[in-house]
Amino acid sequence: MKLAKLLSGALLATVLSAQSASAADTAQVIEVATFQLAAGVTAEQFAPIDKQVELEHVARQPGFISRETAAGDQGEWLVIVHWRSIADAEASMASFANAPAAAPFMARLDASPANINRKAHRASCRRLGNQTLGSAGNGPLDTATAILHA
Repeated sequence: MKLAKLLSGALLATVLSAQSASAADTAQVIEVATFQLAAGVTAEQFAPIDKQVELEHVARQPGFISRETAAGDQGEWLVIVHWRSIADAEASMASFANAPAAAPFMARLDASPANINRKAHRASCRRLGNQTLGSAGNGPLDTATAILHA
């Protein structure tokens, strides 16, 4: 699946770019969300709504660093958000359902749940090279996973 390759490449590129940034610019948490657009909703229709959510809600949340999105060929949508901490990412998610910009966003998602993964960046992750990324709790990345129901 093209989105899976895009997701893997985007996450690796994000981690690699974070390791080369200065300490002040390095993302502490990388959040990756994937979901399916509702039948009949095109990427062209959804993109301005997604941007509205970013500008009116996500980017205004404490700990927000950056956000990027990508569309798949078959209605898949990928969102990568960098946060200062897991707590900041979780607080943003908790406030999302009540955000005015969330209603038009959520109305255009498929009823299947979205997958949201968060990777906590650690100093030991700066030298990836050919190393294998560790599993949750015992390697350079810790994982927190949540499911968002549309």
